[in-house]
Amino acid sequence: MEVKEIIKEILESNNISQSEFAKVINFNQTTVSQWILGNKKPSFDSILAIYKKFDITPNELFGIEPLNIKK
Repeated sequence: MEVKEIIKEILESNNISQSEFAKVINFNQTTVSQWILGNKKPSFDSILAIYKKFDITPNELFGIEPLNIKK
């Protein structure tokens, strides 16, 4: 699974919008949109923010390990 698909799944499983997701991880909504479109990949700082706020490991975020989303 690609990063963009994993981020979409995080949004769906947490029932939040791109804008809400961006606020939670303290990043710009445009940046999040670029990740979802596949134009950019999350930076180290954003990976840490996603990990801390959504309990998603970097390996899960990059599709190395199966996604284990906790609701």
